Amino acid sequence: MASGPLYLGFDLSTQQLKAIVVASNLTVVSEAKVDFDADFGAKYKIKKGVLTDEAEGEVYAPVALWLESLDLVLTRLRDDAKCPISRIKGISGSAQQHGSVFWNDKAEAALKGLGYSQGGSGSGSGLLEQLDGVLAYPFAPNWQDHSTQAECDLFDAHLGDEAKLAEATGSSAHHRFTGTQIMRMRRKRPEVYKNSARISLVSSFLASVLLGDIAPLEISDVTGMNLWDIANEQWNEPLLELTAGSKDAVPDLRAKLGEVPLEGAEPLGTISPYFVERFGFSKDCKIAPFTGDNPATILALPLRPGDAIVSLGTSTTFLMNTATYKPDPSYHFMNHPTTKGHYMFMLCYKNGGLAREKVRDHLPKPPAGQDPWANFNKAVLDTPPLDVKPGGDAKTSKAKLGLYFPLPEIVPNVRAGTWRYECSAEDGSGLAPVPEGDPRWPPEADARVIVESQALSLRLRSQSLVAAPPGAKSQLPPQPRRVYLVGGGSLNPAIARVMGDVLGGADGVYRLDVGGNACALGGAYKAVWTLEKGPEESFDELIGKRWKEEEAIQKVDDGYREGVFESYGRVLGAFEEMERRVLKEFKN
Repeated sequence: MASGPLYLGFDLSTQQLKAIVVASNLTVVSEAKVDFDADFGAKYKIKKGVLTDEAEGEVYAPVALWLESLDLVLTRLRDDAKCPISRIKGISGSAQQHGSVFWNDKAEAALKGLGYSQGGSGSGSGLLEQLDGVLAYPFAPNWQDHSTQAECDLFDAHLGDEAKLAEATGSSAHHRFTGTQIMRMRRKRPEVYKNSARISLVSSFLASVLLGDIAPLEISDVTGMNLWDIANEQWNEPLLELTAGSKDAVPDLRAKLGEVPLEGAEPLGTISPYFVERFGFSKDCKIAPFTGDNPATILALPLRPGDAIVSLGTSTTFLMNTATYKPDPSYHFMNHPTTKGHYMFMLCYKNGGLAREKVRDHLPKPPAGQDPWANFNKAVLDTPPLDVKPGGDAKTSKAKLGLYFPLPEIVPNVRAGTWRYECSAEDGSGLAPVPEGDPRWPPEADARVIVESQALSLRLRSQSLVAAPPGAKSQLPPQPRRVYLVGGGSLNPAIARVMGDVLGGADGVYRLDVGGNACALGGAYKAVWTLEKGPEESFDELIGKRWKEEEAIQKVDDGYREGVFESYGRVLGAFEEMERRVLKEFKN
């Protein structure tokens, strides 16, 4: 292996902790991961990385699980002969957005005292032992949590309505957002709130452990709290007052949250001695700001104007980079994690991979040893768009539309359930529900309709932000220039086909080929930029010069198909009306 500095990126997701090491030229050197269920499921009684209290609507993770996982993933990296840890010059990363960690007043001293050498403060003990007793609450609320409807209602009303809340903070109120979670903690568990000296997001929690000190909240991840005034670059005072319970209590909440650096370009400091002594990191290794998983995804490749990322993991997200701040209650705007004055447009859905799995599991199972998605994929590809048979009478053909929410959904904000509708394929008129078990709608139809449903929701909410692709194909209708797929679902050719059919993609649909590690890779790239950037050199400039597109992406679908793309446009209004009807009757 050639000599030179290395950079480490983490991703602390719902179900795994991943680590990826890259060289200065962005070549991947080593990877490691911890699977929470496989490695610690028996100890922590978790399922898919979390614990649930259905009676309360709570979904949460034990913070101790993450501490043990950090030690384990670094042990696996250290044991990889391809990964000389002593050459790692910088570390950054990502974590699941919106989750919160409540530290008590012992935390800061315990973090600063971390060590491992015999005779030192750690005396050979791991993170779990040394950080025992530093949490005001042993659990971190997860993004799937849906316990905060009462708090969401108060947030949406506090500035006037949900549109004014979105204008100020980039989003209307959502169950998972940290502001409502903190408010509920104060109301339901007042002793926990009182004993919380600092409140971290999951990203700044992970940075804090590596840094050996409480790390500040990061400028992009902080916009997932419903507390940060994006346009004015400061905490929103009325929303702090609502969260804290009174105007007099705001200074205490401010102290818990800390100050937020307005740019994410500078290192936070050097790595804690614990990691030097136990794993062999250089004492000069720098910790760069960590961000949320969605901002990290947008860092995993240099997006050009008009490009979009669709993350197909446990949840489904849609990301675009824009210099225009145009908030709306139906989607999210966040500060860009590296480029001041730019924003990240994001749509996020709870019902992503889990919902597709539910539909898959209602189909016959393939023979043992075959791809478990084989029958699902066949059903998707054998079913025509909208299940409208080719050559039929356009005026009488019915298009199938559906919503599939095994979990309460965010967009739209409705209860768990499944709804099936038909409408005219010609113009979307005549929208009407289809009863459960109707012979017109066999289980095989659900396979295509669920993927179409997820893509149609993305298209509906992003249509005002896309334009006709420039260049020779300028006569094409407005659509993304390219659609990049990441996450586990990106490996599925049937899903890629439907995403291209519905969303378009004038230059095609591409898979970002990093083995499902886009968020960790984005963190590693941020570490490279933080430590190696020249004066005034932007993230896009540095990474764009070093990123080898042909090695990182693979074209998986042609994208725009004339006639097919337009057919979805004709029923987009009916899809929106279907959502309105369901929302009116089944709102959370």
